[in-house]
Amino acid sequence: MVKRQNSRVSNGNGHYNRLELPPRGPVESLIYWRDVKKSAVVFGGGLATLLAMSLFSLISVFSYLSLLLLFGTISFRIYKNVLQAVQKTSDGHPFKDYLEMDLTLSQEKVQQLATVAVAHANALMTGLRRLFLVEDLVDSIKFGVLLYWLTYVGAIFNGITCVMIGFVALFTLPKVYENNKQSIDTHLEMVRCKIQEITEKVKAAVPLGKKTETEKTKKQISVRGIAQLEDVNEIKKDFNRHLHYTLVKDRNVATVRDYYFALAHTVKDHLVSRWIRTQQYYYEKDPKRVYYLSLEYYMGRSLQNTMINLGIQTACDEAMYQLGLDIEELEELEEDAGLGNGGLGRLAACFLDSMATLGMPAYGYGIRYEYGIFAQKIRNGEQVEEPDDWLRYGNPWEKARPEYMIPIHFYGRVIDTPEGKKWVDTQTVFAMPYDNPVPGYGNNVVNTLRLWSAKSPIDFNLKFFNDGDYIQAVLDRNLAENISRVLYPNDNFFEGKELRLKQEYFMCAATLQDIVRRYKASKFGSRDAVRTSFDDFPSKVAIQLNDTHPSLAIPELMRILIDDEKLSWEKAWDIVVRTCAYTNHTVLPEALERWPVSMLQSILPRHLEIIYHINFLHLQEVEKRFPGDFGRMRSLSLVEEDGEKRINMANLSIVGSHAVNGVAAIHSEIIKKDIFKSFYEMTPEKFQNKTNGITPRRWLLLCNPGLSDLIAEKIGDEWPVHLEQLQQLKKWSKDPTFQRAVARVKQENKLKLAQLLERDYGVKVNPASMFDIQVKRIHEYKRQLLNCLHIITLYNRIKRDPTANFTPRTIMIGGKAAPGYYIAKQIIKLICAVGNVVNNDPIVGDKLKVIFLENYRVTLAEKIMPAADLSEQISTAGTEASGTGNMKFQLNGALTIGTLDGANVEMAEEMGNENIFIFGMTVEEVEDLKCRGYNAYDYYNSNPDIKQCVDQIQGGFFSPGNPHEFQDIANVLLKYDRYYLFADFDSYIKTQDRVSAVYQDQSKWLEMSINNIATSGKFSSDRTIAEYARQIWGIEPSWEKLPNPGVAK
Repeated sequence: MVKRQNSRVSNGNGHYNRLELPPRGPVESLIYWRDVKKSAVVFGGGLATLLAMSLFSLISVFSYLSLLLLFGTISFRIYKNVLQAVQKTSDGHPFKDYLEMDLTLSQEKVQQLATVAVAHANALMTGLRRLFLVEDLVDSIKFGVLLYWLTYVGAIFNGITCVMIGFVALFTLPKVYENNKQSIDTHLEMVRCKIQEITEKVKAAVPLGKKTETEKTKKQISVRGIAQLEDVNEIKKDFNRHLHYTLVKDRNVATVRDYYFALAHTVKDHLVSRWIRTQQYYYEKDPKRVYYLSLEYYMGRSLQNTMINLGIQTACDEAMYQLGLDIEELEELEEDAGLGNGGLGRLAACFLDSMATLGMPAYGYGIRYEYGIFAQKIRNGEQVEEPDDWLRYGNPWEKARPEYMIPIHFYGRVIDTPEGKKWVDTQTVFAMPYDNPVPGYGNNVVNTLRLWSAKSPIDFNLKFFNDGDYIQAVLDRNLAENISRVLYPNDNFFEGKELRLKQEYFMCAATLQDIVRRYKASKFGSRDAVRTSFDDFPSKVAIQLNDTHPSLAIPELMRILIDDEKLSWEKAWDIVVRTCAYTNHTVLPEALERWPVSMLQSILPRHLEIIYHINFLHLQEVEKRFPGDFGRMRSLSLVEEDGEKRINMANLSIVGSHAVNGVAAIHSEIIKKDIFKSFYEMTPEKFQNKTNGITPRRWLLLCNPGLSDLIAEKIGDEWPVHLEQLQQLKKWSKDPTFQRAVARVKQENKLKLAQLLERDYGVKVNPASMFDIQVKRIHEYKRQLLNCLHIITLYNRIKRDPTANFTPRTIMIGGKAAPGYYIAKQIIKLICAVGNVVNNDPIVGDKLKVIFLENYRVTLAEKIMPAADLSEQISTAGTEASGTGNMKFQLNGALTIGTLDGANVEMAEEMGNENIFIFGMTVEEVEDLKCRGYNAYDYYNSNPDIKQCVDQIQGGFFSPGNPHEFQDIANVLLKYDRYYLFADFDSYIKTQDRVSAVYQDQSKWLEMSINNIATSGKFSSDRTIAEYARQIWGIEPSWEKLPNPGVAK
């Protein structure tokens, strides 16, 4: 669990946290002139008193004021007595209420004030000690300059004059700041950044002013808690052991990368005993196991996530510090495991984390690609793809399991034998498993992600040896291993490539054989079959298909049960349907897989026969339900007859599964009413919704420790596994103290990102500007072009009236385009070209900056999400299945501007429309526009902003060297736009203007931000996985903690 010290005075490094004074409502109302009469009386009286004190002695002023007060009270008392005598009333003493008022200080009040006073006194003494004893030379020099400046102040003003100036400032400056907050904040931030820049230059120039790396690290470590000495010593010992015996290095020759590997192996040591014990526990209990099949896992880095989940981050920090190493530098050396394209792969990674955290006996299965998603480089504004050789230095987390290597067959032919069908004359490739640990958070559970790598058969072709062509024999071996060589760089556009089909079957065949082997065995490590009956298979095995990529698992499991295990068709089919479930991830027609029959006939002839028979029996059921309805039969068939005959893999997945789910409420409705309408009408009980989620461990605890600490101080440390507890933050959404704390964390994250942008992109941004961010794969339906049109509109406004009030923005867009997706790559080029114009225009200055974030990936997302102010989720309504980036931004306190698409709909329901910026058409309005016909020229001719933007794009304003560079983009906008950008343009611009207005009211913005955080509990992947478990897989999540490795079972 997240351990935090609440109500601390000292934070462990000699510095003291500021304790907040009690709320100062009356004082605040006075200095902000809420009641002008009261403020005028207090200000006038106070100023008169101070003027008197400057002319007379303090004793005289006190005496005269007291006499004046006494004269007034005596006169009033006499007056009231006379009045009562005349009127013959008995009202009593005129000051009775004041005389009875309790003016004594309670013991609690005295203690509270004393605690505050002591804390400030301690902080003052500690600070003075640092300055006078020169802990930091630069700080001491600055202090000296301040003291020297104060000598001149003292020569000009006496003490009482300074107090008078301060008193006047107290009643004027807050009101001035309130009325001009945005402008003052911007200029103050610029001044602060300039001072910081000068300070850094001074520190770089003066060696004595530099802090050592260890001093920096020590300061960072101390705020994370205190590590146990024995844990630290153990980690240091293990670290040195791995450096010497695993890496065969000593400190004289070891590189920083060696230190990273030594630390990774040390952390892995803490995993191994938990990993083994978890698997032993599963074999002893023999529970129903979940198998998650996905062709993509966008895991990112493992080191920091593992340390956090095991609860050893503090000890590792301290150990590295004591060894003179910077743990953050070591963490930066880890390669991203980029085995996915985007949302689908990252979702799979979040699900694995949640399944382990919820104590589920679950296994992930996929492919160990040698080259993951390509590394994106931007050269001359264009995307260039470079291979992602993520394994070039090795992977310290994986463990090869050659003893479980499995033969996979391709090609060949099918023959009839007395025992049944037989697949013969096949080509064989071996699948080698590599196991990767998946630790749960704080529960000692470690599950397994098993990734398959293709290996060629062990025996060479003897013909080549006889011919003396040894080299050709070796080359042929390598061809077989191409199956797991590279990840296909797109997950939303189907390409019927032979290698892709081989990858899908390779993963499914290896996985199914492994599942059957584990089902048959009952003892840990046993390879001997114990179970012989498959009657219990659906009660012990749940298979989840992550989109259609693993859909060949259905005919493959049928092949194993019928051909290898000799079950009848009826029994095998019943087992398959009760075991498998299918998740649909897209509504885009081009993304749905349809494999040519000719390709399947060649590569997987037995499976094509099985699919045909499944379809035959399925259509018989359709005929029974809907006799004579041939249109319905055509839509429900697994075989598409139009043009080249193809197998529709989504249809196969639905027929072969007992549950089908979408990934957001609106998406699930669309697949029921549109994409799979006929299937829903035939088997409505199969269809469900499981709204996606994200793991809060990586997407808040790891990437935003400042906000995590703040939340833990308010609501305790259970929220990382019970994210719904964030609801408690709502009661502080309007609290100025909490708002300031949230703003402080956000500003620190923005400063870190600003430094990264300056270092990596050479662009200086204004940290006080709004960080407006859109990061996702580049695709027309995600409408990065609409964002670009807004940028151009803002630029044109600034050029028209540079003196107008303008909310400064830094707009960042990031994402990768599929290498063969021409328009997507042109969109990147346009964004870069627009940024080049905007960023170099002196009239624009800091009001607007545009940055394309190169090589967007998990690790970069972990830096971006905490710093974002505004999240752009602007896809055309009805095109985004769910989205998970929107959830990550929300959890980190960014506000969302978006359409009613995907999970945006449910986000708005959770937080209320007052806390999100919704614009544009609904799904129904999009369908209505599609039916009426969309003519982009109508908007182009009637909206001057649209016309100006398009004319600039197609007229060469952003590409003066090549005026027709972006003509194709203009043509898409005007002639071939399937996503109706212009129809939503006006609403989008008006909503963006509202965003700018709200951002200027920081109190309102922070209130909305806190409400976003507080309502993000629903979007935890823990909630999603618990729903899958209970409603699809038939198992219960568990928050029970397994015993520590050192504890006897």
